[in-house]
Amino acid sequence: MPSDNIKRAIQKGTGELNDGANYEEMVYEGYGPLGIAVLMNVTTDNKNRTAPEIRKIFSKSGGNMADAGAVAWMFSRKGEIIVEGENEEKIMELALDEDLAIEDIEQGEGETKVITEPENLYQVQGKLKDANFNIVNCEVVMVPSTYVQVSNISEAKKVLGFLEQLEEHDDVQNVYANFDIPENIMEEIEKEE
Repeated sequence: MPSDNIKRAIQKGTGELNDGANYEEMVYEGYGPLGIAVLMNVTTDNKNRTAPEIRKIFSKSGGNMADAGAVAWMFSRKGEIIVEGENEEKIMELALDEDLAIEDIEQGEGETKVITEPENLYQVQGKLKDANFNIVNCEVVMVPSTYVQVSNISEAKKVLGFLEQLEEHDDVQNVYANFDIPENIMEEIEKEE
């Protein structure tokens, strides 16, 4: 590949090259393997290219894209703050002391997830920072109201492979889906890798 092409691609990616492209933000919806609901944010300069590419990923996985609103109703906008360490009790104490608008606290391995309404996200984040919690991530996410249970390794691999293809697409910014894979199945998949 000529070095001019590489340079132009880098400039385009960093925004240095104003090529007149007009980027649109879109939301695509659909159903993936096992009927999981999928909602994704896409930013594209050519929806006539992106839509068929995304449709093909759905089709190859046994799923299909859906009309606007078909799955969006299954998701709610929530603020999500990921705090380093297992701090559920400390965060709960802070929430009670400061009267923070926290909806839920979920403790995982090495981290604690704090869920709030989007309008309270930055207030809660600020209070957590003031209390010296190490915040790993803070963003507005789409949280599903129900989940599809994945019951075996074969199904889990199919779902994860499908989502990986969507996430690897250049125009896809975020992917949200309503599936739940039990820890023991995830551990088996990790052993195989």
